[in-house]
Amino acid sequence: MLMNNDKRFDIDLQYGQVFERKVADMLQNSKIEVKTERDKWKDTGNIVIEFESRGRPSGIAATEAEYWFHNLALGEDIVMTLVFPTKTLRNYIVQRQPRMVRGGDDMTSRMYLINLKDLVTMLA
Repeated sequence: MLMNNDKRFDIDLQYGQVFERKVADMLQNSKIEVKTERDKWKDTGNIVIEFESRGRPSGIAATEAEYWFHNLALGEDIVMTLVFPTKTLRNYIVQRQPRMVRGGDDMTSRMYLINLKDLVTMLA
């Protein structure tokens, strides 16, 4: 398999290594928030981002993390993980003003309902 048209694997390798270092730095030197979305995302195409629980700021409204990791799981298996700079995810929410829904334990949490396709399209 060729990595580019002129067979200069070294250029692709250098590019890849830059991003490997960025991910390593993110995991080792940054505050991260990790959330897991179970099952429903597959059928609905939506995820939820919590912003309030029991009347208090939570999730995206309260985190001090620099990066937001959002696992998409089916059963006990992680299918993929979306990673956002928290600032980028907050900006998306401000710009798109997604619908708010209730959920969580005793329906005491408020969350933004976010369409995955819209999220990826807008951020791309």
